[in-house]
Order: sequence, then C-alpha cells, then structure tokens
Amino acid sequence: MPLTVVTLAFRSESDRSKFEYVYAKYKNLMLYKAYGILRDRMLAEDAVSEAYIRIFKNIGKIEDPASGKAVAFVVTIARNCALTLLEQRGRGAADPIEDEMEADGQDVEEIVLSELSAAEIMRIVDQLGDANRDLFLLKFAYGLPHREIGKMLGETENNITVRLHRIKKKLCALLREKGYARELETEKR
Repeated sequence: MPLTVVTLAFRSESDRSKFEYVYAKYKNLMLYKAYGILRDRMLAEDAVSEAYIRIFKNIGKIEDPASGKAVAFVVTIARNCALTLLEQRGRGAADPIEDEMEADGQDVEEIVLSELSAAEIMRIVDQLGDANRDLFLLKFAYGLPHREIGKMLGETENNITVRLHRIKKKLCALLREKGYARELETEKR
C-alpha cells in the first residue's frame, strides 16, 4: 500500500498555532484514550491520525486550545475515531464511558449506569453547565487524575476534588428529579 502524504493548508496563522498546540499538548492523551478502546498500539495510532485530520477540519471550533472544552473536544474526536475503527474491525464496541465509570466503584455511578445509557447520562450532565460538564468528562469519561486535571485547568488538586464532589451532589439531585437513583436517600459522606 503506497504511503499517502497529506499537506495541511491552514486558513490563518492562528489556526496553525492552535493546531500545533493541540498536537503537542494532547497527542499522548489522545493515544491513551484510543489505546484504551482498541487495545492495539498500531490501531490506536491510526485512530489518532484520523482524529487529527478531523481536528484540522474543525480547528475553527476551538477558541482556546488550553481550555477544558478543547481537551474534551479533541479527546472526544479521538474516542469517536477509535470506536469507528473498532466497529470497522468487526469487534463488539463496549461503551468506554460506562466501563470507566463502573471501574471507579462509586455508588452513584453504579446506580446511574444500571439505569441509564451513556446518551441519557450526557443529556443530564449537560444540565450541569459547561465548566462542570467539562470537568465531569475529564474525570469520569477520560479517567484523568485530579492532579492532571488541575494542571490543565490551572487549579489546585484540592479545588478539583471539591468541585467534583459538588458536581456529584448536583448530579444526584438531577437524577432524583428525573426519577432515577431513588435508592440514594443520602450521599455517602
């Protein structure tokens, strides 16, 4: 199979800078996410390569490449490329969001996952607001440690821990309002 070389033509120098920043800053995170889904280094690299082509095409959607929203955007693209590749390879695609949240072992997550699909969870999480949604995704969808999230967002590890605790409380309240998680009378302290 011949090697294909792709030349990228950016609309502006700003787009070039954003793309270079995203590539340098998030390539390992994207590879980690793709590998977690595919369990094959070569396939993960293929998925990340495809993800960078998609990021290039959508670079205008990234306002601040250092923001939590940008991290969520690029990792979501990497995840979707990996899932597409997994589907094309004929393997059953499990939902990695559900798998990672179950592995966390928290009662709230176990109850949520037993009753809700990933799409329903994301509709509810969207009600938490942009900043909380991004933090939720970084922790529970992408499995990043509090320290790493803090570095990305320019906050202390303790602040991230407190914010995540508050997000869980808000999520519990939203789930109760929607008739889910009735078993949770009080959150574990």
